[in-house]
Amino acid sequence: MKKQHHPFLADQTIEEASRILKALSDPTRIKILYLLFQEECSVSHMVEVLGISQSAISHQLSYLRNLRLVKYRREGNTYYYTYEDEHVFDILNQVLEHVEHD
Repeated sequence: MKKQHHPFLADQTIEEASRILKALSDPTRIKILYLLFQEECSVSHMVEVLGISQSAISHQLSYLRNLRLVKYRREGNTYYYTYEDEHVFDILNQVLEHVEHD
């Protein structure tokens, strides 16, 4: 894969990149995203698996949705979440591999 060189980045691009990196800097959001990379989940399933309150998960999902990092589909009264973009998975996965590398 050829690396692209960007001599000048648009301010909007820099701002959006900063927002995404900020989103990935929160432990709860990392847990949620990592779980969503494994499987599509309802909020109640995330509460059960992650041991985080429903209100905290809902708040973080709203934050991630606004950044277009997660998406959802509705089935009856239940919302099922998954990640929006493979690139975010790649970024988080590279960071985790770096951290776990000895």
